[in-house]
Amino acid sequence: MKKLLIINLLLIISTSIFAQQTETAAIKQTVNTLFDAMRKGDSTLLRSVFSKDMVLQSVSNDKEGKAILSTEKADDFVKAIGTPHTAVYDERIVFDAIKIDGDLASVWAPYKFYLGDKFNHCGVDVFQLMKTAGGWKVIYIVDTRRKDNCIL
Repeated sequence: MKKLLIINLLLIISTSIFAQQTETAAIKQTVNTLFDAMRKGDSTLLRSVFSKDMVLQSVSNDKEGKAILSTEKADDFVKAIGTPHTAVYDERIVFDAIKIDGDLASVWAPYKFYLGDKFNHCGVDVFQLMKTAGGWKVIYIVDTRRKDNCIL
């Protein structure tokens, strides 16, 4: 009886770990698709990973060094990505932390952003995602932006 209980407990734990790894991989795929869409300039691909009410914000510093919060409409962002441009928008991230609670996930990812091969700025992206019938969708992005003291 004791062996059966231990085996059942191990099965439950391994199933839970496998499910968490599968969800983590799906979340990473959603975020990677977002950046693939940016590199390709593909607004349709970009929109495929956004929820319809997605919010974008950035924390940066004004000329006096004070923190400011900027909000961008998702449609404006999608339009900017899909509008032909000469330099590739190449945001290179590292997945630092992914937290999941049911249908909500949070991703912390330091990044460097390049226009073509030229470094433009760096910071940290924070993504909030929601699991839907169509998979994980980005519901919120907030980032920091600076030119130096990059984490990567």
